[in-house]
Amino acid sequence: MSIKEIQEEIIDEFSMFDDWMERYEYIIELGKSLPIIDESFKLDENLIKGCQSKVWLYSELEDDKIKFTADSDAILTKGIVALLLRVFSEQKPEDILAAETTFIDEIGLKEHLSPTRANGLVSMIKQIKMYAIAQQTKLAK
Repeated sequence: MSIKEIQEEIIDEFSMFDDWMERYEYIIELGKSLPIIDESFKLDENLIKGCQSKVWLYSELEDDKIKFTADSDAILTKGIVALLLRVFSEQKPEDILAAETTFIDEIGLKEHLSPTRANGLVSMIKQIKMYAIAQQTKLAK
């Protein structure tokens, strides 16, 4: 499934909820379904800078696609990470770099986060794109 198709699917899912309390609950549930990250990846070098809570993000290249794993010590943040991994994991680096995260604005996520969480969200996306650049460089060699 393409990044655009996954984002459209997320927009459809969020349109089913009447208010933001229900959306927050859904995001938290998504976080609970996030596969557990290997403890060996919970290193300072995998921590995302700019996040209020601790967020670990790790990537590896598998068959020309990037597979991300992540975790957070905050339940809402973990859900946000789960959403981002759903969009970007198992995608090619060039597709990640070309992608626009339109779903975030479409579902109103950024405007319903505290300023520090919104900054953290931007930092997570930046880090995902940095990993894509690094993995793309490996592929080019």
